[in-house]
Order: sequence, then structure tokens, then C-alpha cells
Amino acid sequence: MKELNIDDARRSLKNVLVGENVNIFNFVNAYGCSIGDGSKIGSFVEIQKNARIGKNCKISSHTFICEGVDIADGVFVGHNVSFINDKYPKAVNPDGTLQNEADWEVVKTEVGQGASIGTSATILCGIKIGANAVVGAGSVVTKDVPAGAVVAGNPARPLKFGAKK
Repeated sequence: MKELNIDDARRSLKNVLVGENVNIFNFVNAYGCSIGDGSKIGSFVEIQKNARIGKNCKISSHTFICEGVDIADGVFVGHNVSFINDKYPKAVNPDGTLQNEADWEVVKTEVGQGASIGTSATILCGIKIGANAVVGAGSVVTKDVPAGAVVAGNPARPLKFGAKK
């Protein structure tokens, strides 16, 4: 992997570890993260520090991948997917001061190998999406998704098990 530091009108990439044959489109904001070999990152994606994208992933446009998200190899993430890393987000502390990194704890999320996440899904923090699972478009994932399961809805519920690989 090589480290990229690019800051121009089309991309902002700071301290990003990038594998071979990675395709990063315009208007991507990524910093302090890693992107594995052969992955494709669509336009208007943000990938925050300490997030990891595995090899041969496709991250579609307008997606937000926050700190603490670990995406395994071969994962598809649809357009406008949002990950969350704080169970109780607040803007200010009890004394009225603006919160900073010291005032809350990142809650990690894992997406297993070969999983697919549909357009406009929201993935709450602390979730594990199993290998080859499918999350339907527009779903709100509030609980772990077993390997091979297909889930959809708000909150996401199992529709079937044994998704195609």
C-alpha cells in the first residue's frame, strides 16, 4: 500500500493508505483510512480516519463511512449509505461546551466478506453484518445480520437466509 496526500478541487485525500489498482472518483473526502487493492470509490464519498475498506470493494456515490467501520473484501455498498459510530450523539457537554473527540467513544461496526448493502441504508454502530449477507435498500440496521441472511425494513428484519454468493 502507498500513502496518498492529495488536496485539490476534485479530491481531498490525507494520509490514506491505498492498495494497487484502486479507482477513486472526483469529490471524495478521505483521511487516515485504508482502501484495499482493486476497490472503487464513487464520487461524493467520505471515509473517515480509522475506517478500513477491504480489497475489491465497490463503494457507491454519496456514501458516508465513519471512523470505526471495518469493511471486509468484496463488499458492495450502494449509493447514499450511512454508517453511524456513536450510540448517543450530542453536540454539547452538560456544561454547554462543544463536544470533541475526548467526550465520546467510537463504537465499531463490521461488514463481512461479500456482503451487499442497498442504496440509502443506515447502519447503526456496534453492528456486525455477516459474510454474504444482503441489506435491502432503505433499511435501518439496528441488530447484527447473520452470514448469508437477507434483511430489509425499518428496523431491518430477516426475509430469508442463504443469500446467493
